Amino acid sequence: MKKKLVQQVTASFKEQFNADPEYIFLSPGRINIIGEHVDYNDGFVLPAAINKYVCFAVSKNEGGETNFYAKDLNEKYSFNLNDELQPVPQMWVNFFLGVLHQLKERGFEMTGLNISFSSTVPMGAGLSSSAAVECGYAYAVNKIFGLGLSKEEIALIGQKAEHTFVGVNCGIMDQFASVFGKKNKVIKLDCNTLEYEYHNADFKEYALLLLDSKVKHTHLTSGYNDRRNEVEQGLEILKKHYPEVKTFRDLNEEQVEAVKAHLGDVIYRRCLFVVHEIQRVLDAVAALEGKDFAKLGDLMFKTHDGLSKNYEVSCEEIDFLVDFVRNDENVIGARMMGGGFGGCSINLVKKTAVNDLIERVGKAYKEKFNIKLEAYKVKIAKGTTRYTEEHAI
Repeated sequence: MKKKLVQQVTASFKEQFNADPEYIFLSPGRINIIGEHVDYNDGFVLPAAINKYVCFAVSKNEGGETNFYAKDLNEKYSFNLNDELQPVPQMWVNFFLGVLHQLKERGFEMTGLNISFSSTVPMGAGLSSSAAVECGYAYAVNKIFGLGLSKEEIALIGQKAEHTFVGVNCGIMDQFASVFGKKNKVIKLDCNTLEYEYHNADFKEYALLLLDSKVKHTHLTSGYNDRRNEVEQGLEILKKHYPEVKTFRDLNEEQVEAVKAHLGDVIYRRCLFVVHEIQRVLDAVAALEGKDFAKLGDLMFKTHDGLSKNYEVSCEEIDFLVDFVRNDENVIGARMMGGGFGGCSINLVKKTAVNDLIERVGKAYKEKFNIKLEAYKVKIAKGTTRYTEEHAI
């Protein structure tokens, strides 16, 4: 699958630029085992890179001219490196321009590039194709021009690009997972300090299965920004009652309950979810270390219920997918994954039962919503890399 993607991107580069590319880079999408909507609430998250990639074929262009070709969209975009960089209507271009803007602000010297790229990270499925593009591009430019950026700096540049040129005030998790991913390891990331540690993610007889609802409700961005505002308001109220509190991780359920009347129903439920979810990540790490996959699965279901009822970022289609597998003996955990209002559910399923489950849930989903379900069997993979580093060529 990876090799095929590389071959296709290489061929498209030759077609566009009449030459072989000098470099090939792969930047993965990500999953998050648990810890949703806490990366911007000073919590912990448990992401991993997966074997779905954005592939870049790249060559230097000695002038200032930079040429992008988005193979999947069959769209081109060109500009001069010396131009003033501003967001443009083509959203995919802004991922690149935002990164380049960050690099130019830091005063790095670069020439132009010719780039063709394609992706097996499904767009809009909550697997963070945007972070894969941003970090893959930043990683490529760093390697080609020897900028000396650390992995952490690359992740932060990707995040800043999303804030400034894409207009999504995202946390750091997606970019961090894309850059720092390791095969068969999840990353416990402290979103406050960016301290991280790897934990084994060998699920034994269970496989990771993503069920893509194929819906993306329009209030994703507005809903996401609303939630950020609500929890920020909630934290300010809680701090007034508990002066020692700096972040949500300093709070417990009892403290949130005690201030319920001051928070109001909506903000109370948002804050309660965040406090619970931060604890669930710590519990999930303990479950993974103890190979207690039933416990991990139970935490996933609890996260989904919190996202659906308290944080209210799920939707009818995703709730259906989670509820469908809830009492299935072959599924030990499932939840909505990503920003919400559509996208994927992530499921821990017995390896022997995966194909049968895909068929059953697909049939039921089609009957209920008249939408063809997409299923992705994923494995935990290494982070952004130059393709030759894997000795694959």
